[in-house]
Amino acid sequence: MIAPDQSRPEPHINVRNLTMAYGSFVLMRDLTFTVNRGDIFTIMGGSGCGKSTLMRILVGLKSPATGSVHYQDTNFWEIGQPQREEMMHGFGVLYQSGALWSSMTLAENTALPLELYTSLGKDDIAELVSLKLALVGLAGFEDYFPSEISGGMRKRAGIARAMALDPDILFLDEPSAGLDPVSAKMLDDLILEINAGMGTTVVIVTHELPSIFAIASNSVFLDNQTRRAGATGNPKHLLATSENPAVIKFLTRGESSEDQTKE
Repeated sequence: MIAPDQSRPEPHINVRNLTMAYGSFVLMRDLTFTVNRGDIFTIMGGSGCGKSTLMRILVGLKSPATGSVHYQDTNFWEIGQPQREEMMHGFGVLYQSGALWSSMTLAENTALPLELYTSLGKDDIAELVSLKLALVGLAGFEDYFPSEISGGMRKRAGIARAMALDPDILFLDEPSAGLDPVSAKMLDDLILEINAGMGTTVVIVTHELPSIFAIASNSVFLDNQTRRAGATGNPKHLLATSENPAVIKFLTRGESSEDQTKE
């Protein structure tokens, strides 16, 4: 028997010929890309290109106009709603605003998915909640309300809640939005730790170049002009090799790539 090639990436999400639309208005058409297991995958592009819409399709909140999304061998949008909802339990999602319940403490926010989707007792849930909050650097903040902590801490609390059910895939919508550079760097480091320590596949919607270059191992660029994928691959590699002017303009903020510092 031939041993499997451990160096070959394992596809985790396959998007094929996907068109996103609102009625007759087409945002993007014919998107085709692969997210491999263990990737930190960024969906990048300018404002209004459909990054958040694409994430909504991936997590089951909006159906595509055409095309398919496969999670391994399962065609996500061809199975029934009950099966799709069951698959969605394996997704952790952080929305751009954090979406924490303001009337609930951080512990209560983090406990909510465990209370809704598991049969665990209160003591077990409390133990897991403390573990998840400690994982994101919020040990000791269990009884704080979202209004009592900083924006960066609220984002980390949102990640703790998204990680409550030990998801196979973590989806993050503009996690650095509204954060100062130091808080954004701390969040990037946390994402790297989760990815490396737990092997979680991470899909991030972002246009923040420092984060893209710091953490992304793979990406898709959504081109506003052509309404198609302008490029896929590691952003650093795209910066060095892409011949698409829109990709280079985005990755260099409109400056020459020769002026950029490459690691």
